[in-house]
Order: sequence, then structure tokens, then C-alpha cells
Amino acid sequence: MLGGMKDSERQDETQSGPPPQDAGTSPPADPHAAKAGEGDWDLPPEATVPRELTAADLVNRRRGRRIFLPVFLFVAACFSTFIAGALNWDPGRYIASDMLGRTIAQNWQQGLIYAGAVIGILLTHEMGHFVQTLRYHVPASLPFFIPVPFLLTGTMGAVIGMEGSRADRKQLFDIGISGPWAGLLVALPVAWFGIQMADEPMKPAGGIVLGDPLIFKLMTHYLQPEWGPDAVLNKNNPLLMAGWVGMLITGLNMLPISQLDGGHVIYGLFGRSSRWVARAFMIVAILYVVFWEKYNWTLMLVLVILLGVDHPPTRDDHVKLGWSRWTFGFLSLAIPVLCFTPVLLET
Repeated sequence: MLGGMKDSERQDETQSGPPPQDAGTSPPADPHAAKAGEGDWDLPPEATVPRELTAADLVNRRRGRRIFLPVFLFVAACFSTFIAGALNWDPGRYIASDMLGRTIAQNWQQGLIYAGAVIGILLTHEMGHFVQTLRYHVPASLPFFIPVPFLLTGTMGAVIGMEGSRADRKQLFDIGISGPWAGLLVALPVAWFGIQMADEPMKPAGGIVLGDPLIFKLMTHYLQPEWGPDAVLNKNNPLLMAGWVGMLITGLNMLPISQLDGGHVIYGLFGRSSRWVARAFMIVAILYVVFWEKYNWTLMLVLVILLGVDHPPTRDDHVKLGWSRWTFGFLSLAIPVLCFTPVLLET
């Protein structure tokens, strides 16, 4: 998820009083300081410090982005995804058994391949956002990875933090759309080679397998046509599993709601009218979960509702996107259709 806007192009607000300030992150009120600062984390020594900023504020500005926590979470996510892969994406089966150490020792190469592929997809996705924030001088954090050692994927993805009130409509669109497309550049070849390496589909002893997104079915039809249209892939090799996780996270982020990447994209396309798209999607999603009993997604629905279904306004909603962004934006709306896995478990 994202949220954030550009600092250097804010209009001068000193005529009507000082702008609202957050400790350590508020923009300079002086117009010359705003042009020189170009954001919260790179205020040059010669920039004018307005009276509204205290000495503590200036120290916090010069201290820079938080480094320790993002790096710590990145390392933890590398470890948790390695463990997930080494334990055959079933950590609950081994965690309390005497097979834990032996299984990790046997499958360490599988764990490394899976961790490298998943982290590569997630990091590329988040850096797609981050590079655009640098391009537009939007204050943003480094990516925060979310390690979950007991989850079969080993992670719940990654996020960066931004200040949504500082970008205009076009900047928000570029920042939001860049992450999913960057991640897909890595996820697609990972999934391609994973499907090529896949074993013939068959139900495991428990009778449950992870469902395939539409793009997996299309790729399987091309790469393994002899398996038929109803085949559900066994996620039993590290590249295939990493590609599945990458597609799931990409499709989930591109859902057209709230401050997900898809929410940024539809706000860029439709402005404040996007709230009707988001609300309609939310109603359909609730009906899908309730009437088709897909309760796997209940937690996600609750989180989105708590975050807010509607997207907040940008610094300038009247900026035009241009025909190329409109075309690219509408094409991007196909990403959740192709990549999202509505049926998480096949029985």
C-alpha cells in the first residue's frame, strides 16, 4: 500500500498562516525553502528554516529516512521465506517435530531459490514505487517487508509509506502503477520457468491445493497443453511457488479500492468519481465472500474497510493524465483479473 505526495511543488501557504505540521516531517513554510528542500529527507544546509520549525524538527529532518527497521525486516523476510521454502511451504507440519533441522538441511537449496525469487519480486515491486517517489521528490520511506515465519509463503509482502497530500493526480498515478508492473517483470519469468518445471497435476493426500490465477491457467495451456484446461498445478517447486506468491500479491495490490495500488490508479483515471468504483467493488467483494463462502478473504476485507474504502484527494486533482497514461491505466485494470486468485484453495 502507498500513500504520499510531492513536497517541492506545494503552493505557498504562508499568506494564510502556517500549514499543519507533523513532528519531524512538516514541509518548510518559506517558499524558497520548499524549492530548495525538495522533500523531507534531503534539506540542504543553505535552506532557509522558517520560524515554525523547532531545532528538534531540523534535527529530525537531517537524520534522514529510517534505516534500521527496514533493513531488519528485510533480513527477517529473507530468513522467513527461506524457512518456508526449506520446509516445503508447510511450516506447521515440521515446526514441532524432530524433522525440523533435518528437513531444512535437506532442502536448503530449495529454500534459497524460493527466498531469492520471492524477495526479488517484492523488492522490485516496491522499488518501482520508490524510484517514482524520488523522481517526483515525494517523501517516502524505504520498503518495509512483512515476515511471517508460520505462514506457508513466509511473508505477507512489503509496503512503503508516503504522504498522500503532497502529490498531484498524475504523480500519484505514476507512483501507484509503477510497482505492479515492475514486480510483474520479475514474476512472469519466474512463473514461466516454474510451470515448465512443474510435475503433472495431482491432488495431494490431504485433497487440498492452492488455486491458480487465470494467468497461470493460460501459461499452463501453452507450456503443458497435455494436462487439459482443468489442471491445478502442484506448487511443489520453488520457482512455481514464488511465481504464485508474486502473482497473488500483485493482483491483490491492484484491486481498485482504498489506497492499494489499484486504488491509486483508478483515482488517477477518474479522480473523485473513483469512489463509486471502489464502493461497487467492495459490495461485490462482500457478496462474493458471503454467498460463495470464500472466508479466506474475510481478514483482507476487514483491513480495507478499516483503512477506508474511498481514496483521499491529491494535492491537485485537476492535472491531466494524457492519452498515453489513460491507455496504460486501462490496460493495467486487467492485472487483478489475470493475477488475482479468487479461489485460494482447491479441494
